[in-house]
Formats: sequence, C-alpha cells, structure tokens
Amino acid sequence: MNIQQHLKSFTNSFNKYITKFMSGNEMKTPLYKAMKYGLLNGGKRIRPYIVCEFSRMLKIPKKSYQRLALAVELVHSYSLIHDDLPAMDDDDYRRGKLTTHKKFDEGTAILAGNSLLVLAFKILSDSKTHKNSKVRNNLVEQLALASGHLGLAGGQGDDIIHAGKKISKNHLCNIHINKTARLFEFCLLSPLLLANKSAVKIQNEARKFGLNLGLIFQATDDLIDYSESSSEKDSSLCNMRRFMSEAEIRKYCISLANKCTDNSKLFGSKDNSLNKLIYSLASRTS
Repeated sequence: MNIQQHLKSFTNSFNKYITKFMSGNEMKTPLYKAMKYGLLNGGKRIRPYIVCEFSRMLKIPKKSYQRLALAVELVHSYSLIHDDLPAMDDDDYRRGKLTTHKKFDEGTAILAGNSLLVLAFKILSDSKTHKNSKVRNNLVEQLALASGHLGLAGGQGDDIIHAGKKISKNHLCNIHINKTARLFEFCLLSPLLLANKSAVKIQNEARKFGLNLGLIFQATDDLIDYSESSSEKDSSLCNMRRFMSEAEIRKYCISLANKCTDNSKLFGSKDNSLNKLIYSLASRTS
C-alpha cells in the first residue's frame, strides 16, 4: 500500500472514530451541531495520521494515542472555522462545502471554534488519555504553546496584520513556523510525551522533523493557492511564491525533508511511513 492509499484508509477509519466520539457526547443544540459540522467537514487528517503513526512506532496503546490525535484535530478544526470568518479570510466554502458560519451563523461559528479548542484540552487533561497527571500536564502545556499566541494564533495574527503588505522572506518563514509548523511539531513531540520519553536528543529530532514537515506543508500550500488564485485578494503578498519560483520551492521542500531524515534513527528509513509522508508532501499538487 502506497502512502496515499495508506493515508486515505486512515482518514476513513479516523473519521469513524471522530463520529463515534462526538456521538457519545451527543447534544442537540445548534452549537454542538456546528462543532460537529466544522470537525467533520472533510480533510485528509494528516495531523492525526502523524500522531497515530509515530505513536504506533513507540508502541503506545491505541486508546491513548487516538485521543491525542483527536485533540490535535480539534485544534486544527477550530483554526479553520475561525480562518473562514468574515473578519479573517472571509470564505463561503471549504472543501466544496459551506463554511461553518455560512451553514449556521457567524456567532455560532465563533463559539463552535472556541468549544472545539476547549474540548481538545479537556481530552488531554482526562485520565483516559494517560494515568500520570505529569504526562497530561506536559501535553496540555505543549499544546497550549503550539496553539496560542506563541504558535498558531500568533502566526495567524501576524499574517492578518501584514495581509496585502510586503514582507521579507525571513518574516514570512517565521509566520509559517508559527501558524502551521508549531502544530506539526506538537504532532511529533506529543507521542514522546505520551510515552514518557524525556531524552532531549530524541525530542529534538522529533521537533525538527515536525517543524520541517510543517514548513513543507505550508510552502506547497502557498504554491497551490498561488496557482489557483483568480484575483488580487486570493493572490496574497504573504505567499512563498512571491520569493521563489515553483522549481525553487520544490527544491526548498526536498532540502527540508532531507535535513530531518538523513542519518535519522527515527525517520531515516525509506520504509518508515512518516519518511514517505514528508517526501509525498514535498511534491504534492493538491
């Protein structure tokens, strides 16, 4: 099975897990329906895939790592709901479906995003995720750093402030690190925390892989957005394509992949699913 088939199979399986989890906490309020809509509105589930694959490598119990993977996807889904809002990217559709604020309303969408974010921390703080409170505290702390003003939200805020303005390539890279790569970094660090592996060397190797994977994901996302843009609004100045040609971006992505896989004990094997994933993302066109 190639990486694309493996990822598709995982996506189908994980979507069933999400549906079961959300149904087990079923509420019939418009807010809860909006939460489910935003969470189940398509997506390849790349972030939870990374969490689950690395956790399997570390021999972590499935019950624990699935909850961790769900927490990550809840944060990602919250960010997308908010990104689509009129005050942010102002999008009516995502993945061919109405965005959450168009399906429901703007206020409900804001609260749905907030609620998904809070639910992520509730999951990580629950003893069902790990019996050791210190492990749970570490997970909560690291996800807060990855998703708050020092991570995802901070990067998105920087992006909003500089929308339509010229910025340097280094500044754009910093935005990419925060708004995208920090959460990918958590996807690689968190299984180690869940396995209670505190060795600095192995954590640094995982962090590097996650950050580079996140930078690759955002650079190729920029490339796709740029090629598909049909207006000045869509063709943002905060786009890597403004600084490099398509060929240069592809070369940049391969270089990032090489840097975190060459001589890596964790990710160096060509048979490793995460090794396959990072090179697949480096060449993706959709």
